[in-house]
Amino acid sequence: MADPRVEKLADVIVSYSVAVRPGDKVVIEGESLAEPLLKALYIRVLQAGGHPMMRVGLPGTEDLLFKYASDEQLQHVPEPLKMTTETYDVRIAVGGADNTRSLTNVDPARMVLHQQARSELMRIFMRRSAAGELRWTYVVFPTNAYAQDAEMSLGDYEDFVYGACLPDMNDPVGYWRRFSERQQKIVDWLKGKERLHVKGPETDLRVGIAGRSFINCDGHYNMPDGEVFTGPVEDSIEGHAFFSYPAIYGGREVIGVRLWFEKGRVVKATAEKNQDFLLKTLDTDQGSRFVGEFAIGTSEGITRSTKEILFDEKINGSFHMALGAGYPETGSKNESAVHWDMVSDLRQGGQIWADDQLLYEDGKFAIEF
Repeated sequence: MADPRVEKLADVIVSYSVAVRPGDKVVIEGESLAEPLLKALYIRVLQAGGHPMMRVGLPGTEDLLFKYASDEQLQHVPEPLKMTTETYDVRIAVGGADNTRSLTNVDPARMVLHQQARSELMRIFMRRSAAGELRWTYVVFPTNAYAQDAEMSLGDYEDFVYGACLPDMNDPVGYWRRFSERQQKIVDWLKGKERLHVKGPETDLRVGIAGRSFINCDGHYNMPDGEVFTGPVEDSIEGHAFFSYPAIYGGREVIGVRLWFEKGRVVKATAEKNQDFLLKTLDTDQGSRFVGEFAIGTSEGITRSTKEILFDEKINGSFHMALGAGYPETGSKNESAVHWDMVSDLRQGGQIWADDQLLYEDGKFAIEF
């Protein structure tokens, strides 16, 4: 029996998140395990008058690429992929992993090589998104692999995912619009601020935000959503940070990440697990040791880590930073093939100060919004 929440989610994504219009060229991409949601999205795009193109991957093909490809093949960027990035109006990406750790034993250098070759795609994607030429969103379809990472049964994980995406089943779009209005007050308050000071367990960071814009993440680019973020002034970050949640990137779980910054650049990095992967990724390109994003997690439905970054970066009571590419709409100038979000809990004594005003304490806003 089909889960009615799948169709409801597809409707929210097509009508609200990316707001498909008649004539829009829409690429829908994901893995075959996400078939129910992929099909529901396909139908909704057709009903909205869009022109959907489906790109569905088979489980394990990425593993095969890294196992058998030559360096030249790893660096090849397929023309259809470049064409859709350059010309399509909408991109809907659906996560549907059968094994979230399948790339654990891949040589990090080969993964870096593959990423470097796609740096131009990342620049095009970021530029078109900032200009409003490309509307996009990312969503996860519940699979056993994600449920196992979260240490939940599949049924419980489905309830978690749909509960976060559809907090009000009777009026999910209305919920996200109300959420957006509340969060806009935070963004408005932060406008014109020049610096942030983040304090927490093993964390003391000073972050320059002068001239930068905060973005209200309200269910458009991600579903579910719940954060406000900006692109810090590139050479401004000073201090050190400890990221209490697993930092997962490219199928690798890096635990206990500690970073030290001078003039915005990571000058020292350690990890309790997979430190070699962390260090190699930091050396991907000139922008990968700088921060492209600073954010505060605000989701009402996400209160714990499930080891899936779509959810973890929005944990209520957390902050996160992304090494690498920044979003131009924030004012960020940092370019990189990397965009690696790392999350830290602030609910146990954490604080965020903005221009010497206490904004956030113990995982809650200290100002009434």
